[in-house]
Amino acid sequence: MGGSFAFIATELFIAPEKHQPFDDDGTIPTNRLRNFEHCSISMAFLVYAAFAIILDKIAPKAQHGLTQLLGAIAFGQQLLLFHLHSTDHMGPEGQYHMLLQLVVLVSLATTLMGIGFPKSFLVSFVRSLSIFSQGAWLIVMGFMLWTPELMPKGCFMNLEDDPKVVTCHGDEALHRAKSLVNLEFSWFLVGIAMFGVSFYLVLVKVYSEKVEYSSLTRLREEDEEEPNLDVESQKQSKLGETESFVSHMGKTGFASMDMEK
Repeated sequence: MGGSFAFIATELFIAPEKHQPFDDDGTIPTNRLRNFEHCSISMAFLVYAAFAIILDKIAPKAQHGLTQLLGAIAFGQQLLLFHLHSTDHMGPEGQYHMLLQLVVLVSLATTLMGIGFPKSFLVSFVRSLSIFSQGAWLIVMGFMLWTPELMPKGCFMNLEDDPKVVTCHGDEALHRAKSLVNLEFSWFLVGIAMFGVSFYLVLVKVYSEKVEYSSLTRLREEDEEEPNLDVESQKQSKLGETESFVSHMGKTGFASMDMEK
């Protein structure tokens, strides 16, 4: 939630020169459309996080399904806005965005699958790995597009455009740049797969013992039942002692009567 707030503030109020995103007549300028698109994505995740906390506090029966549904809506909006992004998709940046949509699609699909398979470890693992991949790919994208030494040959940052985009000299340079992005994404996927499986194996090695999980609600109920069980056990113990005493007295009395006879 804090990250979403910070991102929205940066996009709309900190980054603009006037520290506000609107034109003098109150309309949204063309060069600020992508800022509003990015903020809409962050706002969707902010709503998801806020309601996830509320649902966790209230704990209704449909808590898990509703939380997954809100997450799926956030990923769906992210996929839609990246697909219909106002930024030019003809250059290398558009290729990065197109490949990012594939990762977002995996996050969306696994989140929807989580509604029907809430106890599936593999679904949760793939979803977590896809979310991690989104962040890692955005970091790679930032370095490759905004570092002059890492730009493909024949491409440059056009400082005259607002927003600034990477453009290429001719179709040949553009085709080469897109092909390099595709190769980069394929290597990225291999690296993510290696990292995910290795991370899982390390965790299995470290936490090899079987660990049983239970909900916090169940633990609270068990804690509340423990005092009642202690009281009942004390009552049963006292009752047993009384019965034992009566039985002992009865046997002693019968023995005395036999001796008198």
